[in-house]
Amino acid sequence: MGTSSLEAVVRFQVKDKIELTEIEKKIFDRLLNTLLHFNLQTELRVAGGWVRDKLLGKDCYDIDIAIDNMLGSEFVDKVREYLLSTGEEAQGLGIIPRNPDQSKHLETARMRLFDLWIDFVNLRSEDYSDGSRIPTMKFGTAKEDAFRRDLTINSLFYNINTSSVEDLTGRGIEDLKTGKIVTPLPPKATFLDDPLRVLRAIRFAKVSKERIGTEIDLMISGNQPVKAMTCIADLTLFWVVFGLPPKVEPAVSEGCHKLCIAYLDASWNLIQLIGCSIFTVEQRRLSLYAALFLPFRNITCKDEKGKTAPVVNFIFKDSLKQKSSDSETVMKIHRSLEKFLNLVDLVTSNEDTQPAEVDWGPELIDVPFSSKLRVLAGFLLRDVKDFWRVALLISTMIYPTSIDSTEDFLDKQYQLDKRIELFKTVENAITKLGLEKIWDVKPLVNGKEIMSVLQLKSGGPLVREWQQKLLAWQLAHPTGTAEECLDWMKQTHLKRARIR
Repeated sequence: MGTSSLEAVVRFQVKDKIELTEIEKKIFDRLLNTLLHFNLQTELRVAGGWVRDKLLGKDCYDIDIAIDNMLGSEFVDKVREYLLSTGEEAQGLGIIPRNPDQSKHLETARMRLFDLWIDFVNLRSEDYSDGSRIPTMKFGTAKEDAFRRDLTINSLFYNINTSSVEDLTGRGIEDLKTGKIVTPLPPKATFLDDPLRVLRAIRFAKVSKERIGTEIDLMISGNQPVKAMTCIADLTLFWVVFGLPPKVEPAVSEGCHKLCIAYLDASWNLIQLIGCSIFTVEQRRLSLYAALFLPFRNITCKDEKGKTAPVVNFIFKDSLKQKSSDSETVMKIHRSLEKFLNLVDLVTSNEDTQPAEVDWGPELIDVPFSSKLRVLAGFLLRDVKDFWRVALLISTMIYPTSIDSTEDFLDKQYQLDKRIELFKTVENAITKLGLEKIWDVKPLVNGKEIMSVLQLKSGGPLVREWQQKLLAWQLAHPTGTAEECLDWMKQTHLKRARIR
């Protein structure tokens, strides 16, 4: 069995050498001077996360020193004695006892130098007995210590004596560059020896929601979003990452996450086949979120004020700590789907009749049927604006609503050809209607003019109602003028006044 590998979706820039801060130089100088003072043949190595982060150009204040020929507590005593000989005092000393129940298998000595706590432990190898995750500890070589660690990127050492990075597994640097999460030993040995290493490999449990959200966004924006989300689901972390509130209506089925990933997979494939160029980077990113959360579009929860709110908003704001604009855009796409489905019906219908299920709304009452397609599409596009192609794309995945395609999606029977044809048919219809950028078109009649016709002194619901009616007229009459629009309003208002 080979090593276990999870590939990231980005490639990392790794420095050729570690650059020490002034504080780190002072700390390491004190440690090396301790060796000289006592004529010790000890090698000192910084281990783990500090080395990884420094190579990635990140600041890290968690310094763990691994010692090759004595216990951490013995070396700390030497450092303290050396400092006293120079007139300095150790700022703090401490011992963290071993606690196997908490996966702390080795005593750790701590010392505070230049306001940083430094941990000292001896290099070790581990032996696990059958049926126990508590190892027998013994002194080991640097290579044995490296191979007993959870991941190759955490097995790197910085040798303080030689000021050099040591990659004793032979692949830690390369895995850091390629973003691979790999166990030094075969994964069965690594994870069965200590099952908690699975969690350490993922590390989500130790990372803030903001950082989780950032990483998820990188995965969604990367070139393998489906693979990334599938990996999270396979590790049973989907509901950890995309956590839902305790009570949602209606209840979410246990296997709902599989449908989420299926929609994501289908939308990713549709985008590739339709052509990435027609979507901006932002549109592609949010279309994948809209697809991933499509099964949640009609699910609600109570917000902090006790008001009913879409659960998608909770996931973005509470689970992922992402920006509100992302949540608002995805929810707007979801809200528009029913009308887009109606639009698809209108475009694809061969009959010169109005589909019964379409909710036209009051603004369309006075519009000739021949113009209703343009008006309905115009209102939709003015609502979702640049994301109308995204909403259309998502709507094709649940069309027609009369057929439950859940099982087909779970079986990866996406019928992509049919959905692409549907997308292009509606897209072409919208383009031919001249509705591209219709949201940038200004109303022919403004609010003051409406108030003048209605003989009102201030705005209100009636003005907003007429704004919608006039916009519908404008969409139905693309070559109409402001005067014609105003005349139509006056005549329509006069007719209604007579009827009343």
